Amino acid sequence: MTLSEYVLKRNGVPLGAKGSLLKNLENSFGAESNVLFWKYWNPIWGFYLSKYIYLPLNRYLPKSISSIVTFAASGALHDLAIGLLGLGWQNFLTIWFVMMGVFMSISKSLNISYSKFGFFIRAVINISSITICLFLAILFT
Repeated sequence: MTLSEYVLKRNGVPLGAKGSLLKNLENSFGAESNVLFWKYWNPIWGFYLSKYIYLPLNRYLPKSISSIVTFAASGALHDLAIGLLGLGWQNFLTIWFVMMGVFMSISKSLNISYSKFGFFIRAVINISSITICLFLAILFT
């Protein structure tokens, strides 16, 4: 699958199309579960994380562990970008992303869904999950 095909599949609109960012945000924040939130969030980044980290790990590890390691790698790459900008190496984003990966894996294993709720409540739940993980990361750093 190409990047363009992946983005079309995730967003429902072609890569770079007018309104694609809005569609991405609507899909992400209005997602009916934490798993779906991450499925829709930043499809370009997700394509490369999936192709080069998650799928290769899946050959050897359980999906939940592959997911958490992929989140950790994404956080480490974000920390690296901050370090390269001259702001010093931190591990905060790595810890935060691990928390989000654990949260997603738990919510998937418990089959948690917010499909009964409207868009606004789903958005609040999705934003809250990220915020809870942020506070946990602050506690661990």
